[in-house]
Amino acid sequence: MPDTAPILQLDDVRYRWPGRTPFGLHVPTLTLARSETVLLLGESGSGKSTLLSLICGTIIAQSGSVSVAGHSIASLSAGKRDRFRAEQIGLIFQQFNLLPFASVRDNILLPLQFAPERRSRILNLNAEAKRLCRDLRLPDDVMTAQAGTLSVGQQQRVAAARALIGTPPLIIADEPTSSLDAATQATFLELLFAQSRAHGTTLLMVSHDARLSPQFDRVIHMADIAQNVRDAA
Repeated sequence: MPDTAPILQLDDVRYRWPGRTPFGLHVPTLTLARSETVLLLGESGSGKSTLLSLICGTIIAQSGSVSVAGHSIASLSAGKRDRFRAEQIGLIFQQFNLLPFASVRDNILLPLQFAPERRSRILNLNAEAKRLCRDLRLPDDVMTAQAGTLSVGQQQRVAAARALIGTPPLIIADEPTSSLDAATQATFLELLFAQSRAHGTTLLMVSHDARLSPQFDRVIHMADIAQNVRDAA
């Protein structure tokens, strides 16, 4: 894929939830470049979660096109979408979604079980997991700890390491700092940006907190990219 090609491209995308006639989403266009850090701002109910689901392929646009890393999401079967998502997209969830009784090491390496291409980029899995923990300023002995025993800030960094391992081209972070205090939030974002820059990864972070805006290359408001959210056909 050429370096100049967008990592994410949406064109004339429309989706209406079945049985929820008041709610539909129409995105005329959205493009994210390689290595770009983008903050997507929007209030609850503005369609952020629907947009992320369309990008990840957990739902399919009823018209228009969604492309990630040069591949059309709609052209893939359900099983191939799952595989594609694991290979191309690193996800950081609002509630972390770690396996609490599994070790930090096992949590970080988990996506590689479903993404052999990501795994093939890593010569030594343990060494790479340790490197990410070190770069994200986690304690040296954290690898063998159960994820559920860590502090909230440490769990969030483990979730970031899990998303970053194997360098997928797109990282999507859904309200990843909402449960962090201001100091921990600032540290987490600094570390996440550093990792994204180091590996040329595109970062799309969803939030309702406009105070984060100065830290990103670009800020997008749902109201500006999604037309007729409540009335779309």
